[in-house]
Amino acid sequence: MAFIETHGLTKTFTVRKKREKGRLLREKTEIRALDALSFSVEKGELVGYIGPNGAGKSTTVKLLSGILTPDGGSALVDGRVPWQERRRHAAHIGVVFGQRSQLWWDVPILDSFSLLRDIYRVPEAAYKRRLDALTSALQLEPFLRTPLRLLSLGQRMRAELCGSLLHGPELLFLDEPTIGLDAVSKLALRDFLKRENAQNGTTVLLTTHDMEDIAALCSRVMVLGHGQKLFDGALNNLLARYDTSREVNVRYDGEIRLPDLPQGCAVAREGADYRISYAPAQVPTAHLLSLLQAAGPIRELTAQPQSIDRLIAAMYREMDL
Repeated sequence: MAFIETHGLTKTFTVRKKREKGRLLREKTEIRALDALSFSVEKGELVGYIGPNGAGKSTTVKLLSGILTPDGGSALVDGRVPWQERRRHAAHIGVVFGQRSQLWWDVPILDSFSLLRDIYRVPEAAYKRRLDALTSALQLEPFLRTPLRLLSLGQRMRAELCGSLLHGPELLFLDEPTIGLDAVSKLALRDFLKRENAQNGTTVLLTTHDMEDIAALCSRVMVLGHGQKLFDGALNNLLARYDTSREVNVRYDGEIRLPDLPQGCAVAREGADYRISYAPAQVPTAHLLSLLQAAGPIRELTAQPQSIDRLIAAMYREMDL
């Protein structure tokens, strides 16, 4: 049996619309957040869980963490039904929501960690070892006696991650963990998550709109839309379908006459700089580069694919998400 196993998970929410003028009652509408969702995750996997806003990602996390109860279907996490065995289940999972805090705002983060130790009933010796390891890896030692409200966003997110891992959970849910972080903080957080997954075998389900996080961390990605699973597999396989164009920027030494390029190439020029967009399926990159090189002495050349964000946006458009 897989570490996480879901079959036909369904969840519907009733939403009341704003009352219209002249009506006594507000209209109700039902939104199906999850529609017969099924998937499995093996122990130790680091899985990216993506989709547009309203796709059902956060609802899935809340069901698998035991916060919500589904309307239909089933789920097992390491043999436990999350919403039926909430107390026992909570001892084996960690959750980090990028826009919510589990630490106390006005007290030093070390005091929050001590309270979490009591909540999870972590033995003192095990807690001390884990705390030392996490604070060192996350570079939190200088801030342990600082109230959470005085920390920067990046420092707070590292503290939140530390608090979620103090009891040694086997499963970690991350919902937008790098939202609002600067580049240095993002890189540090990604490196830490890679080590945590590799060294401790922690299973990670990462929900985010930041595709750089997904590309850096996850070998497997699931795409959710309208409450249904639309794709499950390697990120490279997903992107290859939408990676249909490339761009080459080239600067020449002096004036040159650019040759006629094959059909499928579009050229834009600014002085000695040329920007060529092309479809690699029609024009092999090696052939295009040889034509550009033959035109004259090149001072600088860069070739780059479409950004992952653009590829994912194209996928969403095709899937009508």
